[in-house]
Amino acid sequence: MNTKIFCDIAELDQIKKFNKKKIVKGFTTNPSLMRKAGAKDYKLYSKKILKICNNKPVSFEVFADDYQNMKSQAMKINIWGKNVYVKVPVVNSKGKFMGRIIKELNNEKIKLNVTAVYNSKQTAKILNLINKKTKVIISIFAGRAGDAGKDPVPEIKKSIQLANNYKNVEILWASVREPYNYLQAKQLGCHIITVPPTIIKKIENFGKSYDQLTKETVKAFLVDSKKSDFKI
Repeated sequence: MNTKIFCDIAELDQIKKFNKKKIVKGFTTNPSLMRKAGAKDYKLYSKKILKICNNKPVSFEVFADDYQNMKSQAMKINIWGKNVYVKVPVVNSKGKFMGRIIKELNNEKIKLNVTAVYNSKQTAKILNLINKKTKVIISIFAGRAGDAGKDPVPEIKKSIQLANNYKNVEILWASVREPYNYLQAKQLGCHIITVPPTIIKKIENFGKSYDQLTKETVKAFLVDSKKSDFKI
């Protein structure tokens, strides 16, 4: 399985840099990343991103918490560009399943990235509502599940199996914690993985032998001990 790498970032200079890389097939953003990047005007900032990246998929998230405003934001985001995916959370902050909006947007042929998904039950609920034509990404937050002491692999595996009948659906491994997650995603047959820039750089360096790694580690200890002029 050729798992596509999407870069999870909102900084304009980083998007410029990573948009040039063949390894990067798309971008994902969220309100937290946008805030961190210093965005003041959400729409204006998103348009700046789309000026840099106008041919690879880019996901922009709604941040309203109720159906009416979420729908309104989604409709506006959708017309920003042909490569735009509208990111909608699987539930709102009160835990209410956003099935109605997922179904309606999907029926209106709007490309969706359903986010903050954690298990295959949620995946099944999403699949039950959508057609088999309009593109849908289902983002499963593997890293955050791991942070909470849960193994994300069985849930991703089940989600991939459930989505097998849908040619228009891609399962995405989100919230990556280490480069090895990329190999796990590939082994599972995950369609996409979102990766921050620091980890993409590490993935590009895959292939070092254990001997090389051992030498590099010991050298690093040696250099630091010399820099500090340690004596025993």
